[in-house]
Amino acid sequence: MELKRVVVTGLGALTPIGNTKDEYWDALLSGKSGAAPVTHFDAEKFKTQFACEIKNFEVTDFINRKDARKMDKFSQYAMVASDEAIADSKLDLDALNKYRVGVIWGAGIGGLETFQEEVLNFAAGDGSPRFNPFFIPKMIADIAPGNISIKYGFMGPNYTTVSACASSANSMIDALNTIRLGTCDVIITGGSEAAVTIAGMGGFNAMHAMSTRNDSPTTASRPFDANRDGFVLGEGAGAIVLEEYEHAKARGAKIYAEVVGGGLSSDAYHMTAPHPEGIGVVAVMKNCLENAGLNPEDVDHINTHGTSTPLGDVAELKAISTVFGSHAKNININSTKSMTGHLLGAAGAIEAIASILAMEHGIVPPTINHETVDENIDPELNLTLNKPQKREIKVAMSNTFGFGGHNACVLFKKLD
Repeated sequence: MELKRVVVTGLGALTPIGNTKDEYWDALLSGKSGAAPVTHFDAEKFKTQFACEIKNFEVTDFINRKDARKMDKFSQYAMVASDEAIADSKLDLDALNKYRVGVIWGAGIGGLETFQEEVLNFAAGDGSPRFNPFFIPKMIADIAPGNISIKYGFMGPNYTTVSACASSANSMIDALNTIRLGTCDVIITGGSEAAVTIAGMGGFNAMHAMSTRNDSPTTASRPFDANRDGFVLGEGAGAIVLEEYEHAKARGAKIYAEVVGGGLSSDAYHMTAPHPEGIGVVAVMKNCLENAGLNPEDVDHINTHGTSTPLGDVAELKAISTVFGSHAKNININSTKSMTGHLLGAAGAIEAIASILAMEHGIVPPTINHETVDENIDPELNLTLNKPQKREIKVAMSNTFGFGGHNACVLFKKLD
């Protein structure tokens, strides 16, 4: 069976540094940090008191108040980003065979704020089980793609992938394979997360996973820097319209890039820590290259998982050196989490968008906040430190990993 080609025809982003894909891209190039003191709740007693929150956002500018009240923030973010991506794709919604249009979405946690609020309300009451009738529909992780499909009448595959921080990368790979096999013509994919909550911040603090640089939030996310002390929690959504190549070509669609490969692997090592030699990461990048039919020397740019954790950054860069050998020093490596923070289940989607736009514009966004060289990192690697770098990008890789040892890798190629 001959596999179909799959291309990107629409992008949408709602991020801590920009509420549209264009704002997001401009902020990436300017090296803007999205970190600031938490405003969603009083974080004074928390070890970490800052995060990368969405800013200047009023949901009723996009969704009517009645519908918005039936959605957790992670669903609201998904709707806004997917609306932008669908509009960007210029799909003729009336001409589509909606049985061949699906929504495959990623969310690592889902409606955490909704769950938190309902449990706290119950605990503060008299013990009577008075719960909001929308509690369950707002909370469940699969509701975001359900809401998107309901709005647009898309009747193809509809589900959520859950693999912690790899969730939206997994959703993209599922979407890629579904179109490749000829099951669908178009799939809206990506991911969303809204975990800047009491439970989210408290839980990650208890794990000692997050930075506690409260005196300087904007410099806290510092991938690859010797003084990094954990990730910065972020929120938002990224949406990507994937389309079968001939279908896109027939309607004269703008094509951003071709999705040429997806790879998956497991560390099979530890609940939260990566294997110190990055063996699972080595496997996922090799799997992705093989799936794409590409060689290591074909890759020009890698947007790393790069969370700014002491163990994770070193393990990933070791894995890159193992897979790419002497070519590793020719690759522009970066971590856009230095600016956006870590969007958990939405990370893979917004970072894929950054890779796609880097390819389109011929410029790699920087890894900001780097001050001190880490002696455990190969000095020959080009980590695109502190300022963007112009270069032609024909092939870009995006890495995303999740608690539980879930590894996902996606390859994008400039259309020939």
